[in-house]
Amino acid sequence: MKEEGILLGIAPIGWTNDDLPELGGEIPFEQCVSEMALAGFTGSEVGNKYPKDTEKLNKALELRGLTICNAWFSSFLTTKPYNEVEKEFIKHRDFLYAVGARVIGVAEQGHSIQGQDKPIFDAKPYFTDDEWRRLCDGLNKLGKLAADKGMKLTYHHHMGTGVQTAAEIDQLMENTDPDVLGLLYDTGHLVFSGEDYLAVLHKWIERIRHVHLKDVRHVLREKALEKKWSFLKAVKEGVFTVPGNGNIDFVPVFKALKKAGYSGWWVVEAEQDPAKANPLEYAIKARRYIREKAGI
Repeated sequence: MKEEGILLGIAPIGWTNDDLPELGGEIPFEQCVSEMALAGFTGSEVGNKYPKDTEKLNKALELRGLTICNAWFSSFLTTKPYNEVEKEFIKHRDFLYAVGARVIGVAEQGHSIQGQDKPIFDAKPYFTDDEWRRLCDGLNKLGKLAADKGMKLTYHHHMGTGVQTAAEIDQLMENTDPDVLGLLYDTGHLVFSGEDYLAVLHKWIERIRHVHLKDVRHVLREKALEKKWSFLKAVKEGVFTVPGNGNIDFVPVFKALKKAGYSGWWVVEAEQDPAKANPLEYAIKARRYIREKAGI
């Protein structure tokens, strides 16, 4: 599963969705990780059904030839005191370290509407100058805490948050320390937002330290705009899918990352309703597509 320093993982969000517990609520953890391995992946991110006991989790993963590669951390640097965020971050960091991950994906949730019943485009938050300062200063501090354990902090730009657009990614990258904060590059969120996903890739390729491969169905993106859907409504309707099943051309992404000597994880992360998109079937589709188009 490793070629030119690239490792392949998949997120559990196609099996069970943390933001929408009704999606895949009946699917147990063991089925999820077994099917990841069966589809040909060696890495997993963390879902809410994963054991919190690190020994239990490590044993379940080892049996299937899997390792944890990353897990989402919600920061509230724009809305909470830094010390509160740091305390939670250290717990998260230490858990991830104990289960083998060396990447931490952070997304600022201050003012986020991604889990609310609000139109994803019209109600998107925008940070004040002071909030930007607090966010960037706080991320630099968290990045140093990650580096203390030999880990990489990566920022996950996301729909419905204050760091969603290409311009907002620029602002974040330009005002943080490249030695301690990298970019978690997510094709799906860029395309859903209406950004040039290849321009962002090329501009920040030296800062990209983790990759989410998520496809978008353009017809449903347009519907989300027209009907003013919330983010979760768009997910339920199927705006996202696995690479090769939507409208994004991933070949230039694969080529650029390999040419740049990217070393790390490519993670298929496509939240769907498992009742409509069988998770194992779609994991196999994604794995086949990456093999055919990237030669990995």
